[in-house]
Amino acid sequence: MSMSGVVDLAAVKAAGEAKVKAEQARAESARQGGPAAVPPSSLVIDVDEAGFENDVLQRSAEVPVVIDFWAEWCEPCKQLGPLLERLAHEYNGRFVLAKVDVDANQMLMQQFGIQGIPAVFAVVAGQALPLFQGAAPESQIRETLDQLIQVGEERFGLTGIAVDRDAAGPEVAAQAPEAPAGPYDALLEAAAQALDANDFAGAVQAYKNVLSDDPANSEAKLGLAQAELLGRVQEMDPNQVRKDAAENPGDADAQIAAADLDLVGGHVEDAFGRLVETVRRNFGDDRDRVRVRLLELFEVIGPDDPRVGAARTALARVLF
Repeated sequence: MSMSGVVDLAAVKAAGEAKVKAEQARAESARQGGPAAVPPSSLVIDVDEAGFENDVLQRSAEVPVVIDFWAEWCEPCKQLGPLLERLAHEYNGRFVLAKVDVDANQMLMQQFGIQGIPAVFAVVAGQALPLFQGAAPESQIRETLDQLIQVGEERFGLTGIAVDRDAAGPEVAAQAPEAPAGPYDALLEAAAQALDANDFAGAVQAYKNVLSDDPANSEAKLGLAQAELLGRVQEMDPNQVRKDAAENPGDADAQIAAADLDLVGGHVEDAFGRLVETVRRNFGDDRDRVRVRLLELFEVIGPDDPRVGAARTALARVLF
């Protein structure tokens, strides 16, 4: 999970132009009597390349549009998608959720520079912003959405769209109520709060508590890998770690520490490549220790990320 939050749109080169376009779109809508209320079914839409201009770019002049890039084979997508759909109904028109199947819309995936799914972006007044990639706790997703909505209101005057709840059919009505809390929601929420407070040891323990009862819980496995990584990096001197790694290319511990820094810094392929090369250079316990750390870093990124698949192939080559 890479939770980037919402960037400051004032720093976006075309923000001024986007604001003008959004204001013009609202003025034109006002001249025509104002926008009509939409049914709840319009809060979650499937979007393809042909409809992207109208369904996302033009609509973003009225309301922030959150884009969920997903695929049928992506297991984390099956958890994130329903959560985003529930939040779209709960936020009641403050944003619209657009779902893009990457298998059927490869060009959109390339245009957004997506390297792994699930990936979530937003478009506000025609400007695209990355929100997060991979699984994320509901609390952090809500925080990101709140920031997005605030930016839309303060920068562009986007106050959302009116929703006609009377137009909801039985199918939509069944989706609208908040889903009941799961058996581990409280523990996962506690872990997320510990992460936010930089209490990595507390987060690690909370995730382990979930996994002790539910070893296959994907959110806890991902969170545990992240918390352990951040806890390790917190104690490092980055300059010394880089120096040691450069001077000792075959030293397993030096390269493991540098790979942790690489990953936290967003240099995923560098981290994977460093450890694969270190596995190639070493034997015995050192080799196995590096291999295990590489597998742990795979958990941080997620098994569906193509960079993980490429690194697994490279690892297999040096091992066998």
